[in-house]
Amino acid sequence: MSVLPPVRKDRIISQLPKCFSKGAALNTEDEFHGKVKTACQQQRTGTVGFKISKVIVVGDLAVGKTCLINRFCKDVFDKNYKATIGVDFEMERFEVLGVPFSLQLWDTAGQERFKCIASTYYRGAQAVIIVFDLTDVASLEHTRQWLEDAMKENDPTSVLLFLVGTKKDLSSPAQYTLIEQDAVKLADQMKAEYWAVSALSGENVREFFFRVASLTFEANVLAELEKTGSRRIGEVVRINSNSNNMSATSKKKQTNCCQ
Repeated sequence: MSVLPPVRKDRIISQLPKCFSKGAALNTEDEFHGKVKTACQQQRTGTVGFKISKVIVVGDLAVGKTCLINRFCKDVFDKNYKATIGVDFEMERFEVLGVPFSLQLWDTAGQERFKCIASTYYRGAQAVIIVFDLTDVASLEHTRQWLEDAMKENDPTSVLLFLVGTKKDLSSPAQYTLIEQDAVKLADQMKAEYWAVSALSGENVREFFFRVASLTFEANVLAELEKTGSRRIGEVVRINSNSNNMSATSKKKQTNCCQ
């Protein structure tokens, strides 16, 4: 019996959500990878549906990490801000192409005094969301350090990166245009996907997390298929090797018998 909660009707993903900006996207395709779609149709996704994928959310104090998570998970916005102590997390269940998929969203503290505590939870992340405030240029500059800290505990080649600007509702059009140019350039350098959201209004929040879930799911299925393919190749090699050994043994026995 599964201990995971059922998937809500508003957490079903049947097609790949669009990226925010094609100038800074991890994937510009309009659809899921063909291998992923086929695997889901044939129910060959291995253990993906039973795993919980870890997503860590990092960034400066008061950039809106908790508000961002709460807007998506609980559809609430709390004006009475309280700094996160250490870490907190939320579990979200999705259904992607008919396959159940779970994300564990880790909300980490931005305060320097809690940094050591929070960093111990960075390890094993499959996606890293680096958050900055669209009204605070310094918070964007600090994202480089947050990325460096997160990558100390993870393999850069197997982690999906997202650079997210919050408080879009508070940014004037002129201010937003300027900071977005810098953010898109930085996202490109980081090999991250850029998004701009507002936890207050909810703008782009649902779309963003659906995108995170979809790309993480796709990466998991592709990794599972690669692992399965490697196992099959290994089995063929072993079978061939055993057959050769058996053949050699048989010949040896026949030769001894004749003597």
